[in-house]
Amino acid sequence: MRGRRHPLVNQQPQDLRDDELLRTLGYKPVLTRRMGPFGNFAISFSVISVLSGCMTLYGFGLNTGGPAVMVWGWVAVGAMVMFVGAGLAEVTSAYPTSGALYYMADQLGSKKWGWYTGWLNLLGLLGAIAGIDYGAALFTGAFANLQWGFQPTPAKTVIIYLCILLLHALLNLFGVRLVSILNSISVWWHLTGVAVVGGVLWAVPAHHQPASFVFGTFVNDTGWNSHWYVVLIGLLLAQYTFSGYDASAHLSEETTGAQVNAARGIVHAITWSWLAGGILLTGLTFAIQDYTGTQTTSTGVPPAQIFLDALGTGGAKALLLIVITAQLFCGNAEVAACSRMVFAFSRDGALPGSRWWRQVSDRTRTPVHAVWLSAAVAAVLAAPSLYSSTAYGTVTAINVIGITPAYAIPIYLRLRNRRTFRPGPWTLGTWGPLIGWVAVLWVAFVTVLFLLPQSYPVTADTFNYAPVALAAVLLLATIWWHVAGRRSYDTPTYGTARETAELEEEIV
Repeated sequence: MRGRRHPLVNQQPQDLRDDELLRTLGYKPVLTRRMGPFGNFAISFSVISVLSGCMTLYGFGLNTGGPAVMVWGWVAVGAMVMFVGAGLAEVTSAYPTSGALYYMADQLGSKKWGWYTGWLNLLGLLGAIAGIDYGAALFTGAFANLQWGFQPTPAKTVIIYLCILLLHALLNLFGVRLVSILNSISVWWHLTGVAVVGGVLWAVPAHHQPASFVFGTFVNDTGWNSHWYVVLIGLLLAQYTFSGYDASAHLSEETTGAQVNAARGIVHAITWSWLAGGILLTGLTFAIQDYTGTQTTSTGVPPAQIFLDALGTGGAKALLLIVITAQLFCGNAEVAACSRMVFAFSRDGALPGSRWWRQVSDRTRTPVHAVWLSAAVAAVLAAPSLYSSTAYGTVTAINVIGITPAYAIPIYLRLRNRRTFRPGPWTLGTWGPLIGWVAVLWVAFVTVLFLLPQSYPVTADTFNYAPVALAAVLLLATIWWHVAGRRSYDTPTYGTARETAELEEEIV
């Protein structure tokens, strides 16, 4: 345990400015702090985006457990994610940097802990961009199908996806203030959107499913015989949606009062998403008119078929526009979070070409090259969707198995060093160890779960490629560690800001 590297945040004056604290943690401030507490909460809430995660994986849920698993799985997973979020928030309060998870692991463990945490975090963030924006492309194709008779083939969907990625990259080049404004709008759009979708689906259709159907119907169209196995893999819908809340930590160097506001942003984003997602999922499921027709919809998007059957073409298109806009907000926020992770990881020399990716625009104070790298890699991750109908499920699983373990590693290291860990002003107190161990055990469970095959029989088309992606990233990380990382990767020692003229020139 490298105790000398711990930030002694509780020994600092309460009015210590954010940038002074950042210098104490070892970094020279180069990003602009224009994000307040609501903006920090908004970015995690936007990334979680129940109108993205719940809607894009709703078809997966219809086949993998059906209504009962979707609804009760949402309740159970949400409860467990609250433990993970609270544990992560406590560590974030002590280490509010753009590097977030890997910096925490490095300070609490060792360089290797930080190295592998960073690569897992990066894999998850890139998978999240791909999952969110590809989902938006699917819904955009469904809208175009209703509006103009557009046939959303895989190739056409990928083209839409690339256009959305380009839009998000361009929006992220204008600076964090625009990102913050868009995220603030996104919060109200999501909350209002969930209320409108739920309210319309409750008030307009002449027929609703009974409560026994919504809360008690189990459906297994996966090919697996074990109902318990199907129940477990059906949790992917909720676990995938409940990811990305580390965005609050990644934007902490651009947040005022980051020690408190970034930690609160994580917890508040999970809480409000849990409530909103429950309303959305039950509203959708009550409104199903034809279960089989919804599963096999020609639109390619089961929620679109629910809207169409329950409301007609006009109502369906209106609700789809609400969902698509929310998904666009979500993807934009995820690009912002991922680009800050790329910037921070490169600032510490971890990525090939780090000198290039860590550069910040002197006009917008934005890591421009990191933004483009994030969008480019996300584009590659979705390429298998051209050939495989199950590729989207793999992309979402990549997000979960990459980012979720990265959440647990800092929490575990905080538990391992609980006697020397010095919390920030946002702390769990005596509840910290219990909450932390629940979080770590849950993450270990779901990580193994989503490495398993999701459909049977297992063929080249139905194979879950998430373990391959995970193995590839870990192999790349190991090779790069021995080739260059052990010499180039270096986080600063506590209390020693790296402020040499050479580094300043490289970054700016």
